[in-house]
Amino acid sequence: MSEITNHLPTAALQALDVAHHMHPFTDAEALAAKGARVITRGDGVFLTDSDGNRILDAMSGLWCVNLGYGREELADVAARQMRQLAYYNTFFQTTHVPAIALAAKLAELAPGHLNHVFFAGSGSEANDTNLRLVRRYWDVKGKPSKQIVIGRKNGYHGSTMAGASLGGMAGMHAQGGLPIPGIVHIDQPDWYGEGGAATPEAFGLARARQLEAKIAELGEDRVAAFIAEPIQGAGGVIIPPETYWPEIQRICDAHEILLISDEVICGFGRTGQWFGAQTVGARPDIMTIAKGLSSGYLPIGGSIVSDEIAQVVGSAGDFNHGYTYSGHPVAAAVALETLRIMEEEQIVDRVAGVVVPYLAAAWARLAAHPLVGEARTVGMMGSLALTPDKARRARFAADAGTIGLRCREQCFANGLVMRHVGDRMIIAPPLVITEDEIDQLVDRARRALDQTLQAALADGLMVAAA
Repeated sequence: MSEITNHLPTAALQALDVAHHMHPFTDAEALAAKGARVITRGDGVFLTDSDGNRILDAMSGLWCVNLGYGREELADVAARQMRQLAYYNTFFQTTHVPAIALAAKLAELAPGHLNHVFFAGSGSEANDTNLRLVRRYWDVKGKPSKQIVIGRKNGYHGSTMAGASLGGMAGMHAQGGLPIPGIVHIDQPDWYGEGGAATPEAFGLARARQLEAKIAELGEDRVAAFIAEPIQGAGGVIIPPETYWPEIQRICDAHEILLISDEVICGFGRTGQWFGAQTVGARPDIMTIAKGLSSGYLPIGGSIVSDEIAQVVGSAGDFNHGYTYSGHPVAAAVALETLRIMEEEQIVDRVAGVVVPYLAAAWARLAAHPLVGEARTVGMMGSLALTPDKARRARFAADAGTIGLRCREQCFANGLVMRHVGDRMIIAPPLVITEDEIDQLVDRARRALDQTLQAALADGLMVAAA
């Protein structure tokens, strides 16, 4: 049997990594100079690295390990399914039991009219599917000119050509000729960073109404859909004002625009309900799912589609789209077991009733820190906006992300995974985190903030941009 050589010394593992492994979203030269952090084990909400350091993972891997690490039930289900049927495709009028059962279960959990599932291997793939679906839908409906999809600046919908185009990350658009044609963007609902003197309520309405203005500019007969995350995740846990989503829904309804809710991060309990759309009061026509669907244990994604879209697309012959691993039987079996555990252990109810209030109160106390301008949570997502001047919600004079990166490194030094997005620090801990572990998380975050502030003062970086 081939053996994974995680028994080698850390330096040897790092050298092998540099020699052969190309990392996503990474400066290869910087990583080679520093050496990768080598994770060797996970248990509950904790990771262990190759030097034996124990780290509290406040990011659930990449927003996905909702049930925590080391769930034996998921490993057992994967092994059983591999022995019974390790793989078969769902092309050519063929199916298998795990895909059937998972699609039925997702239809049961999703809001009433979302009863059909097209499986993919990831959220990125699923958003590629969504682009194909909405264009095919309008074509079959006799409106082939409805091709354009509107997204948001600083939104994230994956890193494939279509996914990265639907998202509005400037750094991604700067590479590879993105966005592809037929995708445009409006501004994000980030009141703290972009709201100026407006109230959150007025700002939320103004940002939502950019959608209506963009539809008018392009022509309603050319716009197919609007795609957005209920809460922007990778953009920095941007929580929109309460006025935002009701207005977005009104605009989509009024102008015959399909609404796609990207639930890759927000779905499966992350916001305190099964889906983020339920938390913000949206009624999507399509929901993108992945990550927490299998608690990250195996790659799987999909699109949960309305009765109307499924009926129309299914009425016009072949939908010429699909993936080798659409509805992979082992991934589907693990996803089914994930959902069973969540229901049996009443995880969503416990999150909403116990964990969310506890995290919100503990996290809010960090707002008193001299480096923090805002400390907010929604469900099991939180952000800290770092600032040199709380009163003005000011940015740093230093390049964006300078202080955030320093804080991230201090977090690791204190045994905590907390991500930085520019000069925002963000968390999304496993849904199974306990109150004691939340206290540990916040204590470690506070120490990292103290150390970051001390170093920033010493280096003359606590200066606001002009």
